[in-house]
Amino acid sequence: MDLGQLILDPLSFPFMQRALAVSLMVGAVCAVLSCYLVLKGWSLMGDAISHAVLPGIVIAFVLGVPLAIGAFVAGLTAAVATGYLKENSRVKEDTVMGIVFSGMFGFGLVLFTKVETDQHLNHILFGNVLGVSMRDLVEVLVIGGAVLATVIVKRRDLLLYCFDPQHARAIGLPVRVLHYGLLVLLALTIVTALKAVGIILVVAMLVGPGATALLVARRFEVMLRVAVAVAVFSSIAGTLISFHIDGATGPTIVLVQAALFVLALIVTGVRNRVKTATREGSALGIADGSLAGSLKKPG
Repeated sequence: MDLGQLILDPLSFPFMQRALAVSLMVGAVCAVLSCYLVLKGWSLMGDAISHAVLPGIVIAFVLGVPLAIGAFVAGLTAAVATGYLKENSRVKEDTVMGIVFSGMFGFGLVLFTKVETDQHLNHILFGNVLGVSMRDLVEVLVIGGAVLATVIVKRRDLLLYCFDPQHARAIGLPVRVLHYGLLVLLALTIVTALKAVGIILVVAMLVGPGATALLVARRFEVMLRVAVAVAVFSSIAGTLISFHIDGATGPTIVLVQAALFVLALIVTGVRNRVKTATREGSALGIADGSLAGSLKKPG
């Protein structure tokens, strides 16, 4: 079987076409937002919100409303609660996040065990991208497209806020609005990614592309492009590989992203060592030339 068949054969199935489309959208949205989270140092925030959405999903199922609405409300509530506790107590932000989100995740697990449902817990925790329906695909495209459009429009303000919030406040930017706006975008992105990778693995999608791009890029615009490229390649490769090995699609995508991060880490390390050796060699050559000139006899 040649390479073309390996790529095209899986795409002959409609469920694989939907899975690839969802994976690409989720990967692109997570990649763009991951650059801001890595720059801001909010990787733990993505992990925390992804776990906090579980009770919202269960309550939404009981009430008969779309699960995405319950997940978004729960994630945003937890994020706002974290900000309030941080500003009105002596406890540090990472500690507050650990308490709030672990408590909400535990509450969600208790609710899930008490609710009679045919939905399997693994589909919520790890995603079920191969079971995505056309309605799910439209939902992901709409939410993901809205998040991408918002980030593109406000990318410069968000960048300044993540890089230097004090300077952003000094020039008149609404820092508080940007803070909670970024939390809203994060919650929406997590809701989008639930269909593909689930609650647990979404944090990898929110950290991996940005961390990989940070290793190889010097400018933020380049970092965004590299992160999206990493996410797109990982989504395509992970989806196709999972089909051929009969494995879980979400974890396979995450494994490809991890492999790309390790590759970038190795390449960056080698490049830095080569640059260091080149600078040392140039310095040594200059020193030798100066020494030879000083020892040269006049006339």
